Amino acid sequence: MPVVSLSSVGGAYGDRDVLCEINLSLDDRCRIALTGANGSGKTTLLRLVAGITTADVGAVSRTKGCDVGYLPQSGLVHRRRPLYQEAERAFAPLHAAAAEVEQLAERAAVATAETDQHRLLEQMHVLQERIEHSDYYRREAQIDAVLTGLGFARQDFARDAGEFSSGWQMRIALAKILLQRPDLLLLDEPTNYLDLEAREWLESFLLDYPGGFVLVSHDRHFLDTTVTEVQELFLGRIKRFRGNYSHYEIVRSKELADLKKRYEQQQLDIARIEDFIRRFRYNASRAQMVQSRVRQLEKLERIEIPDSMKRIHFTFPQPRRSGDRALILDTVTRSYGANPVLSNVSLTVDRGQKVAVVGPNGAGKSTLLRIAAGVDSDYQGSCRYGANVSVSFFSDEQSRQLKLEATIIETVEASADTALLPRVRDLLGAFLFRGDDIYKQIGVLSGGETSRVSLLRMLVRPANLLVLDEPTNHLDMHSKDVLLDALRSYKGTVLFVSHDRHFLDALADRVIEITRPARHEFSVVTDYPGDYAYYRHRTRQNEAHGADGTKDLRGTRTGGDRHWQERKARKNRMQAIAREELRLIEQIETAERHHADIEQRMALPENYRNGEKMQQLQHHLEQARREQQRLSALWEVLEDERVTLEAEQ
Repeated sequence: MPVVSLSSVGGAYGDRDVLCEINLSLDDRCRIALTGANGSGKTTLLRLVAGITTADVGAVSRTKGCDVGYLPQSGLVHRRRPLYQEAERAFAPLHAAAAEVEQLAERAAVATAETDQHRLLEQMHVLQERIEHSDYYRREAQIDAVLTGLGFARQDFARDAGEFSSGWQMRIALAKILLQRPDLLLLDEPTNYLDLEAREWLESFLLDYPGGFVLVSHDRHFLDTTVTEVQELFLGRIKRFRGNYSHYEIVRSKELADLKKRYEQQQLDIARIEDFIRRFRYNASRAQMVQSRVRQLEKLERIEIPDSMKRIHFTFPQPRRSGDRALILDTVTRSYGANPVLSNVSLTVDRGQKVAVVGPNGAGKSTLLRIAAGVDSDYQGSCRYGANVSVSFFSDEQSRQLKLEATIIETVEASADTALLPRVRDLLGAFLFRGDDIYKQIGVLSGGETSRVSLLRMLVRPANLLVLDEPTNHLDMHSKDVLLDALRSYKGTVLFVSHDRHFLDALADRVIEITRPARHEFSVVTDYPGDYAYYRHRTRQNEAHGADGTKDLRGTRTGGDRHWQERKARKNRMQAIAREELRLIEQIETAERHHADIEQRMALPENYRNGEKMQQLQHHLEQARREQQRLSALWEVLEDERVTLEAEQ
């Protein structure tokens, strides 16, 4: 059922048109990723759909009785109530509805006229259906499931909501909107403040969600798991792509490559015309030709290329080669006052390894990284570096060390290797600092902007051991791709924490898991000598056999090889499906163009007046329609297989 429809909607931000002629229909079963470059209007569009702002032009219509829930990126704060009571406020409309049902029942019991009684009972029935549909009478279980799923401990339920940090405040807001279960969910960057476990829980919640949702997110894996179509905002207009986000990227990359090729050719043509005008502007004998070229330029429909299409390839400054052992931790123990965190952790990291550290919040991941980077020295045991190792460390807290009066470009250039100085502006653009933004002082930047400057400042310095604590926070997909490409080709060693599944899948070749089982006083460190997919495979295997996660799994792929090979085969098949889907979509588009061409020919007078010709065209039209159906059926079969394979991962 349609919930919100936009018809020829336009909107501006200051003197810049952000949205142009947007036509969009959102129903209560949609599964949509809304994507586009930074500043393309995604948040503006969500606020229009939510009814928070009004369109400058066009119309936004909403179906009567349908609820729309909107979660902004940040800025929500909850105070003066225990967490559990704050979550229960999500049911406030249903509390009111339940009270109204009781009032209607009382009025119906004393109503004397049969018509009045019938009317009151009908009103009660409508309200009761709404209450039962929302699982109102199971709200205690729902609140418990949602809060714990998003990472809240049950002992926190009684805490004042105002005591939680800004990131946890947004988790409270997310919990409330999920508990409301609106017909249409609008979630703007819902995973920004979630760890891996909470993201996976949210994925499962959305897969079972009975309503529709629109997501804005920079987490590829999250989008691939949850959405069935992508709506892209590009130069103010919107375009629909069927399939998940990875499929959209395959199709869109081909389109954008073609667009860029046409743009570059047009720029060459424009340059030739402008050169002709300059050369012969004052030549009387060629005045007519010059005017013709001027008119040609005036009528030319310019192809536009946004900054987001200008892909930056970044390579690290080449550090000197380190010894074979980059990092050695020997029986490291760390406590914070009476709170123990790590105990007798021994770990060796070899040169060139890309090691991911994973585990739930509070397990000690950041503590381990701070010790490895030499930032935290208040521990027992030893932390040693191999020969010629130079360390560079990134975390959000490093941002506080930047000089507030310095500009962005001054800050980055001061740290950059000489070979990278000519490319600093390009790199700043890749990390979302464009135009005059690069001259802003550090002191006026937001927390996310300051964090991006701090990350880039670290990356442009030569080092052969990078220790990165959540480097993808505050980055869009384009910036993540730049960082990921650079790290994958980096010859040094990387020890990192990330909650981005795509980033983990693409970079890690070894996984260190830190957990804190209930019966253990300290966190337990487990070493998995494989990529993130191998880690997921082994942890699922352990869960299936009732393993407690405390044994060391280094070098242990025995017993799981068959399953591992099956997983690799599934991954290869999914890649083949993606290629086949791309080929089919190209064929579907060709068939659609052929179908449209036949219809245009049938509309020509010389054809529709000729009975024999029209019979032939009708026959060709039917063939074209069947071909479209055949190709679409093949695409649906492949899509079903892809979904099944993803569910098995």
